Amino acid sequence: MHIRAETPADHPAIDQLVEGAFGASGRMVADLVPALRRDDPEFLSFVAEDGGTLIGHVMFTRSLLDAPDRLIPVPVLSPLSVAPERQRQGVGGALIRHGVAELEKRDVPLIFLEGDPAYYARHGFVPGGDLGFRKPSLRIPDAAFQVMPLAAHRPEMTGTLVYLHTFWDHDCVGLR
Repeated sequence: MHIRAETPADHPAIDQLVEGAFGASGRMVADLVPALRRDDPEFLSFVAEDGGTLIGHVMFTRSLLDAPDRLIPVPVLSPLSVAPERQRQGVGGALIRHGVAELEKRDVPLIFLEGDPAYYARHGFVPGGDLGFRKPSLRIPDAAFQVMPLAAHRPEMTGTLVYLHTFWDHDCVGLR
């Protein structure tokens, strides 16, 4: 398996991969990806490939932490997709580790997501509310609102996560 930055040539395969990975809500999440690319020109997106076939994808886009003294740009990990036949083989974890390492190099203080706490806890995420962060919507279950503090995090960096409007535009906030 090889992990690398996505290229425009990967977009059709990423679309199919995301749709397949998310089952019944796959089309909605797949439609979110190009909108995130458009609305956050500084997004980070990585693919995992094996033998020339894309088997995984992860995307990090800019949102804001509404901290007491200023707005702090923070990434949201969404979506993380692995081909159904390659799930439970470490592909998602490898993509997360690769993305976290890249964000650490950029002195990013925190990474947020909403997702399965049992899965993401294995990769270093903790419930955001436990660290004093407030979720961007009441539709997000408390346990699903996750954060990973990185080396650049400081104690005064607390507050409410404010999603990029694209998540709202595509109704991709909270469980559906």
